[in-house]
Amino acid sequence: MAEVSHGDEAVERGPEASSPESVPVDTTISRVKLLDTIVDTFLQKLVAPRRRPSGTPEKDLCSAMAPYFLQQRDTLCRRVRKQEAKNQDLADAVLAGRRQVEELQQQVQALQQAWQALHSEQKELLSVLRAPE
Repeated sequence: MAEVSHGDEAVERGPEASSPESVPVDTTISRVKLLDTIVDTFLQKLVAPRRRPSGTPEKDLCSAMAPYFLQQRDTLCRRVRKQEAKNQDLADAVLAGRRQVEELQQQVQALQQAWQALHSEQKELLSVLRAPE
């Protein structure tokens, strides 16, 4: 879009207004004033102080955010308790596995001792059987 200068004001023209003669100067200036009024009103509403229940932004923020943070805390506490219970179950399973390994080690040791005793008896028997020769 092209801009046309009228005094200190710059006027933006659309494609339908390709020549300065197509739009009267008075109409263009009134449109600019209307646009300025709309922008000023918008800015006043944007910058105007908001209604706050307590009048203090910090208190209002705390009162609005506190329920959210309390809900988040409760959710996290539930998740932590659930994870701790799961961890306890896993720890119990590990301890049970360790006890089972110890029992198996004791069984292996007992079988090894029995095998060694049998082996020594076989050696004695062989030595007794070979002796008469």
